[in-house]
Amino acid sequence: MVRFFATPPLLLAVSLVACSPPPQLKEPVRAVKVLQIGARDLTFSTSYAGEVKARVESRLGFRVGGKLVARRVELGQQVRAGQLLAEMDPQDYRLSVEEAKAQLSAAQTNRDLAAADFKRFKELRDKEFISSAELERRDSQYKAAQAQFEQAQAQYAARGNQLSYSQLAADKAGVITGIDAEVGQVLSAGMPVVRLAHHGQRDVLFAVPEDKVAAVRSGDGVEVKLWGSSTPLAAKIYEIAASADPVTRTFAVRAALSDPQVALGSTATVTLINSPPASQAITLPTTAIRQEGGKTMVWVLEPGSMTLRSQTIEVNAIQGNEVVVKSGLQTGQQVVAAGVHVLSPGQKVSIYQAPGTNP
Repeated sequence: MVRFFATPPLLLAVSLVACSPPPQLKEPVRAVKVLQIGARDLTFSTSYAGEVKARVESRLGFRVGGKLVARRVELGQQVRAGQLLAEMDPQDYRLSVEEAKAQLSAAQTNRDLAAADFKRFKELRDKEFISSAELERRDSQYKAAQAQFEQAQAQYAARGNQLSYSQLAADKAGVITGIDAEVGQVLSAGMPVVRLAHHGQRDVLFAVPEDKVAAVRSGDGVEVKLWGSSTPLAAKIYEIAASADPVTRTFAVRAALSDPQVALGSTATVTLINSPPASQAITLPTTAIRQEGGKTMVWVLEPGSMTLRSQTIEVNAIQGNEVVVKSGLQTGQQVVAAGVHVLSPGQKVSIYQAPGTNP
């Protein structure tokens, strides 16, 4: 068996190598995309979620109370004017009509009898067989009987109307957009049974917050895009709520659509465009923005040293994938446009050149 022994000089050399610090690696220069800051004219636009509604949508209900025994329409069904929508149990109203009819018949008999008595007593008065006071008494009886007859006529007509009110008919042509009562339910007078959207003009309804409603004016044009469609529709604002909704604290706004064939209930994006264009402003893509310590920051390139400097900015508004800068930057500066979360202050960088482009 062969054994090797290290000499003291060799041990010292190994110890020195083990204790020496690792060599310092030079940080690579990172290539970054930059953009030149410049001001441009902006057209500020604000978008809201909306819903397509009929210009007129009625909640239809019976004018009398009772039990619902039949509903003749379903949700989404097209109906014509005068079409039967629902029926209420008419039995009590039929009995009421029969009662009023009997009272009318009795009043008519009393009226006819009083008229005959008055005619006979008038002939006797002409022959001076009775006094004028007796004739006047008969005349009063006839007039009272006539008034009772007219009262019975009116009551009979009213009971007949109530019987007709036990059937609910559409007052206009349209489409059923809601069902509020089912068969067997006992309803009070005026309780909604169905909702009917009238054929004709279509509107888009949207809500505007309190701080934006001042910029909305009746007569302004808006751009409407339906869900799943890239074709914009023209619309014009014609109604702005006078007070805010007590729950959402927003103001309801209606705009008339130019196309009356848009499907009811469609989801829409309503864009308000203010004109004339706003003054010039600096804009940056959202990819150039980062949040740090509750502040909005960007990386500004120092051309002389090709290093980065962190700059705080104030954002005025956000438009799609861009932000409008209120303060913190000046035209002519260069800002890193992407990859901002992997950079550090004072870092050496180079400007990225796409393949095939001249530096």
